[in-house]
Amino acid sequence: MIRAFDALSLPLLRHLDAEDAHRLAIAGLRLMPQLGRPADDPRLAVRAFGLNFPNPIGMAAGFDKNAEAPDALLRLGFGFVEIGSVTPKPQTGNPRPRLFRLEADGGVINRMGFNNDGADAVLRRLAARAQQGGIVGVNIGANKDSPDRIADYVTLIETFAPVAAYFTVNISSPNTPGLRNLQQAGALDDLLMRVTEARERVRTSAGETPVLLKIAPDLSLGELDDVVQIARRRRIDGMIVGNTTLARPPSLRDRATAQEAGGLSGRPLFPLATRMLAETYVRVEGAFPLIGVGGIDSGGAALTKIRAGASLIQLYSSLVYKGLGLVADIKADLVSTLRHTQRQSLGEIVGADAATVTAERWPA
Repeated sequence: MIRAFDALSLPLLRHLDAEDAHRLAIAGLRLMPQLGRPADDPRLAVRAFGLNFPNPIGMAAGFDKNAEAPDALLRLGFGFVEIGSVTPKPQTGNPRPRLFRLEADGGVINRMGFNNDGADAVLRRLAARAQQGGIVGVNIGANKDSPDRIADYVTLIETFAPVAAYFTVNISSPNTPGLRNLQQAGALDDLLMRVTEARERVRTSAGETPVLLKIAPDLSLGELDDVVQIARRRRIDGMIVGNTTLARPPSLRDRATAQEAGGLSGRPLFPLATRMLAETYVRVEGAFPLIGVGGIDSGGAALTKIRAGASLIQLYSSLVYKGLGLVADIKADLVSTLRHTQRQSLGEIVGADAATVTAERWPA
């Protein structure tokens, strides 16, 4: 069914404005029949952040911003879904057009600006599906006009703890002015202190809720040293590496679209995001697991991320070009790799190439 859906939908969606196509895809998922979730090969199971993932492939934040279709995505084979980014108050985001395809490069540029329905509306949707099971994480952000952005994150932790499988503290979007400043050491330490205090306050009523930190691939290695040191000291549960990049690799062929402001994702991000993942892995020293994001469009790319240090991976931009069938393709490739190498789990190869990757030339 998924292959037929891709065959029919991809040509149509690619002829539409990118944001209109995205909205149509969400609408289509909401109308899909409620079939059962596919059974995964047990060798793909991952235990991370105190959670049991049936497979390591997640839908990245940014696709289902408002928790409209998490269960449809789980039924399509994702091991977990991350909704958001959600802000306390509804937000329209930046003016359109704000989403652009780089067809020749397999990339996407966005400057969405945390457009979302706000915490109240998203909470109602997550509460209504709470008995459905599955791992649905909540990516949280601050309102653009907030007088206290750290307080926004604290509020969202307290609000969503009963319905979130985990939280992702997103301070790395390039499309909210000044947000990335929260990655600087002093601000980050204050943020993670207050966020983890909020997590402890709600633990008795909501149970354990892991907190992850999502960082930009554009950090310098000195800045990354600070981020990892603070994350470990504040005892967060994991990190996601990484968000979109403001860089524009010289290899981009769609030079005109590449001039658009915003964060670049998809295939062109893969080398930089993978290098930053490996750099993070060697600094974390096993203190917590990592999720690798950025440019994964094949089983080989997924395997490279895992060997660079990712216990889990996330997709989004590659689905624009390859469709939802990519999820099954990646799982099949991962199982084939395990079978041919006579391994019983992906955990046996997490980080196997991290040291080698960090010794290579820096990606252009």
